[in-house]
Amino acid sequence: MDKHQQQQLSLAKCSRQQQRYSEWIFRDVPSDITIEVNGGAFALHKFPLVSHSGRIRKLVAEHRDPDISRIELLSLPGGAESFELAAKFCYGINFEITPANVAQLLCVSDYLEMVEGFSNNNLGSRAEEYLESIVCKNLEMCVEVLQQCESLLPLADELNIVSRCIDAIASKACVEQIASSFSRLEYSSSGRLHMNRQAKCEGDWWIDDLSVLRIDLYQRVIAAMKCRGVRPESIGASLINYAQKELTKKSTFWSSTNPPKADLVAGSTAHERLVVETIVSLLPAEKPAIPITFLFGLLRSAVMLDCSVASRLDLERRIGSQLDIATLDDLLIPSFHHSSDTLFDVDTVHRILVSFSQQDDSEDDMEDGSLFESDGPDSPSQTAFVKVSKLVDNYLSEIAPDANLKLNKFIAIAETLPAHARTVHDGLYRAIDVYLKAHQGLSDQDKKKLCKLVDFQKLSQEAGAHAAQNERLPLQSMVQVLYFEQLRLRNALSCSYPEDDHKPVHNSWRISSGALSAAMSPRDNYASLRRENRELKLELARLRMRLNDLEKDHVCMKRHMEKSSSYNFMSSFSRKFSRLNFFANSSSRGSSSPSKNSQRTNSKVTERTVPSIL
Repeated sequence: MDKHQQQQLSLAKCSRQQQRYSEWIFRDVPSDITIEVNGGAFALHKFPLVSHSGRIRKLVAEHRDPDISRIELLSLPGGAESFELAAKFCYGINFEITPANVAQLLCVSDYLEMVEGFSNNNLGSRAEEYLESIVCKNLEMCVEVLQQCESLLPLADELNIVSRCIDAIASKACVEQIASSFSRLEYSSSGRLHMNRQAKCEGDWWIDDLSVLRIDLYQRVIAAMKCRGVRPESIGASLINYAQKELTKKSTFWSSTNPPKADLVAGSTAHERLVVETIVSLLPAEKPAIPITFLFGLLRSAVMLDCSVASRLDLERRIGSQLDIATLDDLLIPSFHHSSDTLFDVDTVHRILVSFSQQDDSEDDMEDGSLFESDGPDSPSQTAFVKVSKLVDNYLSEIAPDANLKLNKFIAIAETLPAHARTVHDGLYRAIDVYLKAHQGLSDQDKKKLCKLVDFQKLSQEAGAHAAQNERLPLQSMVQVLYFEQLRLRNALSCSYPEDDHKPVHNSWRISSGALSAAMSPRDNYASLRRENRELKLELARLRMRLNDLEKDHVCMKRHMEKSSSYNFMSSFSRKFSRLNFFANSSSRGSSSPSKNSQRTNSKVTERTVPSIL
């Protein structure tokens, strides 16, 4: 027999003795006092009440009429149900203390002052002993007591009933989790002790139990668990379970067959708004703890319920930090406000993309000494940028057919990502083509502004062939496409001749330099440019030294010519100097370029080849 059963038997034995004594004393005695409480009135006797309750004793003593027959206790916690239990205890009538009534007994005993000063083993001390020795050692009982405390606040909080149950729940969950972690320890083939991640974690059985709590008490329980060190994954699973149950609980209010009342809908909306904002404030900081699909679901609810700006921005920041694992369906957030003309909430997606892109801004402020270090933990990698760029291009293709989508919003989303994020512009070109098809009334100026987003040099062969015949593009864009297609064709033809292998090198470098630099992260790209810059500086230094030597030789030869006045020596010097004038060949080569862009590129290539001539 355990301690709980012994205590219950002792209490029942004492209650039976008091009951027999009360029946013997008050069997034929008429009631002499009426106690009025919320929800009922009780005709009782003064003696058993004043012998246990200090409050009733004071009320009877302070009354001028010694034959007082009525007392009002309208603010008694728990109402008639709680007072009935207290009256039974005063009369010695047997009843059992359980998790369902211990909070009521503690509150009513405090209100009626049923403490040890008025009677030994009074109601307050017995309920307190049951709470400490039985309830606080069992998590399920603590949750049940907290449920009962919802209607007894703030008195239950003042008596520390709530705080003791919350601390007991947090401690019990932490102990269960530690025990579960030890049970998953095993030895590997090499003899090392490690934790089996695939084994089912049995220390989180309490997740479903907490979902019955009211949101304010649930918030305090989760906050206590965080302080105790409960795993973020377990807290995240509890938050997901609570949100799924609480936010779908009021779904019957929106039934089309039974239209809800306005005040009922308003109350339901306010409750759901409070639930969403509270859950957002409780989200763990660790990324793997919360699936991104759940974050998007919370964001949709926050937008629909018009939650606080801080909650929505927090969700957008969390989503932006792991946007590379999102899907297109996640980004397609409907526009819940009637003031918006677009089908999807474009502004929210734009803020998420800005949050994702701003993670890379810290790299721009780094010193030169740290440029060759690896990316920071909060900085998205190039792989993440490529994934997000494909996601954004698909999103633009989905929202482009919306006739109410403004051009500036479309461009703003397309320009959010940095230039190095898109290694291929096929997806962006497809989205722009869909937008041009759906918005045929665009002016030529708007079409040019839209097509500036695409780098036609980064189109694939299929996309380039389509763009070359696309009549929706402005003329300037079609000319660029044709030019780059011509260069691509020239390179393909040049590569077919092995004896001219040195000719297409510069052209292929000119075509692919943008794609190569785009495939690198900003840090690696900048480091590569720094190395090339140093090499060019060394080459320029060598050129200056060579020119200085030539100038000195020229001055010396001129002086010698003036002295000797020899015509043969002059002609000999002229032939030598003409052979050293290597700039004439580079200038003639640069003048044959087909455009200004290729002129600049050829000049760079010529500068690269100068040292080999020297």
